[in-house]
Amino acid sequence: MDRPAVTEWTVDHLDELAHDPVMADALGRAELGLVRLPHGTGEAWLAGKYADVTRSTSDARFSRAALLHRDVTRLAPNPIPLHDAVGFADPPEHGRLRRSASRAFTQRRIDRLRPRSIELANRLLDRMERDGAPADLVAALYAPFAMHGMSELMGIPEEDRERVVQWAGRIITSAQPPEASERAKREIEAYFGRLADRRLAEPRDDLLSHLLEGERAGELTREELVAFAVLMQTSGMTAVRRNSSSMAYALLTRPDLWQRLVAEPALLPQAVEELLRWVPHRNAVGQARIATEDVELGGVLVRAGEAVYSSYVAANRDPAVFERPDELDFDRQPNPHLAFGYGPHYCVGAAFARMETQVMLGVLTERFPRLRLAVPREQVPWQRGELIRGPRELPVAW
Repeated sequence: MDRPAVTEWTVDHLDELAHDPVMADALGRAELGLVRLPHGTGEAWLAGKYADVTRSTSDARFSRAALLHRDVTRLAPNPIPLHDAVGFADPPEHGRLRRSASRAFTQRRIDRLRPRSIELANRLLDRMERDGAPADLVAALYAPFAMHGMSELMGIPEEDRERVVQWAGRIITSAQPPEASERAKREIEAYFGRLADRRLAEPRDDLLSHLLEGERAGELTREELVAFAVLMQTSGMTAVRRNSSSMAYALLTRPDLWQRLVAEPALLPQAVEELLRWVPHRNAVGQARIATEDVELGGVLVRAGEAVYSSYVAANRDPAVFERPDELDFDRQPNPHLAFGYGPHYCVGAAFARMETQVMLGVLTERFPRLRLAVPREQVPWQRGELIRGPRELPVAW
């Protein structure tokens, strides 16, 4: 069978929350297509249909560990996780690395963190209300909430948090030269190494201390611990901040949905699940996988050694699974979305991210039921050249 033509996926600047046409094409194709991204070498297969995405992300014949020392085509100048990160591990090593972190993300612990998160959101909104309208909701709520929430969970001292945010920003952008993002990775790696030494001497009830328990139990090495901490902190802060601000934009440009949440606060958890499904939070895709043997997938033969990208964003719009997939429907049930991934690499912090998202949106609708955009929607500025989409500013009034 002839190989399909390669799509040059440049990830052009998309309008607002528009669905990427390459992802839409992946859903409409009868078979997998090939893509080439701005960095790295060669091309990769792109899986977009729900069935192909869930299979490729749970089949042991598609390996993350095989990415190491491979220069696979990608959006970012450099691979984002450090080499020892859990993102580059396959089972059973992957389970060993996750075990320590999982102890910090039990539902009981998340429930204990919720009141503190509500207090943080209210404190930030108190300041926004005092300063008066108009306000930038990203600067007033989403950015500081994501920074302090994840940093407190991790155990990062308050005086260091802005610096960690700056490192994370240089790592997750596709606009920086490769040497700049690589330098930021080395700096944040060294910082977490020093912080781990401090926590070893003075343990606390935070994620880093739980990881250190795993180190003492032989579940992970110091290098693996630091790589895991860097990945969790970077992705946790950035994803929650940008996804939540995109959700607010989606609601404020659909006043009927905003007012429905104001009138029906019990609908909030279900609405958040639908927003997680619907918001196209990523530019391009995350980490690829390498086929360790020839595998039939999506109507093509993926040869051993070839790379496969799996788009959760595309799969969340698959009409074979979701009726009226492009519609934002708070009554959608069931909702088996893939916003937190699938298979062994399902996000270990999903429950924490859900809780934070529910808290921010719940407090916001309760306190500012008349919230609205302070500028026409076309004047809202958006992040450019970033791996995770979202508004750069969100001017609001009430």
